[in-house]
Amino acid sequence: MKKQEGNIEPLSGKPVRGRFAPSPTGRMHLGNIFTALMSYLSVRKSGGQWVLRIEDLDPQRSKVEYARQIEDDLHWLGLEWDEGGLDGGGANGPYEQSLRGDIYARYYKELLSQGVTYPCYCRRADILATQAPHQTDGRVVYSGACRPSDEPPFVTPSNVGCRAHSTRLFTPDREVCFEDVVFGLQSANVADVCGDFILRRADGAWAYQLAVVVDDALMGITEVVRGCDLLLSTTQQLYLYDLLGFDVPRFAHLPLICNDAMQRLSKRDRSASMEELRKKYSPEEIYGVLGYAAGLLPERCLCRLDELIEQFDWQKVRKEEKIKIEEA
Repeated sequence: MKKQEGNIEPLSGKPVRGRFAPSPTGRMHLGNIFTALMSYLSVRKSGGQWVLRIEDLDPQRSKVEYARQIEDDLHWLGLEWDEGGLDGGGANGPYEQSLRGDIYARYYKELLSQGVTYPCYCRRADILATQAPHQTDGRVVYSGACRPSDEPPFVTPSNVGCRAHSTRLFTPDREVCFEDVVFGLQSANVADVCGDFILRRADGAWAYQLAVVVDDALMGITEVVRGCDLLLSTTQQLYLYDLLGFDVPRFAHLPLICNDAMQRLSKRDRSASMEELRKKYSPEEIYGVLGYAAGLLPERCLCRLDELIEQFDWQKVRKEEKIKIEEA
């Protein structure tokens, strides 16, 4: 695999094309808004375009009413997108992952043709029972129980369709490097991060890693902004970018907004949900809180969106893994 260095230099001087890609599984919280805001500020500061993509791959948890609420909350905040959403136009749609299965299938077949995939009959319960979680963060690295004994390219067994199976992607024992906009040079061995990872589940559902790489590439995304909890997954995505021959965007990983216990926010934290925030605060107050938390403002204050755009600079963003926001 080619070493993925930088990703920033080739984009220098060009308008950013960014995206916000929420999952419609509940009401957004302050951490989601922080990600959306920082992506939006970067795009607007460069005179670029902002895409709204709905990542509804999980049919059990994703609901269209949640997607509508996400759009309403973004409108209330003044974060208007240029392309995408449930009803928005654009040349790169559809912008709901649940409607893009045929697109994923096309690139899935490309990976099959390269001989770098194989059928896996392991159940998640089996993997969890036989593998010890990663020492530092609880990740479980796949052992390769179903991996063929030879090296790629693999030959797909003739009877592969007879049993329900997921499809895994072979990951080489190789270091992957990239320059994160916030946290600087990153390096990890993709095989150590997760082992061979799933492209398609046994129930036919597309895996997030495949979907997000295909979507970002085909939608022309040049900058991916997200929480630093996804730093390690970037190596998996860079490997897929390389295999599929896509241009690589630059990545900017953000500190995680945390509750009083310094735990990352979830949709169960009702006090930080948009439902509660809209009752208590104005958009200008939220911008001031998040702008200060990011390091863009010297103090917590009321701040208009246009003022925050003017203050935006990636060099100011805090290089911390977690940030606790005190209630006013």
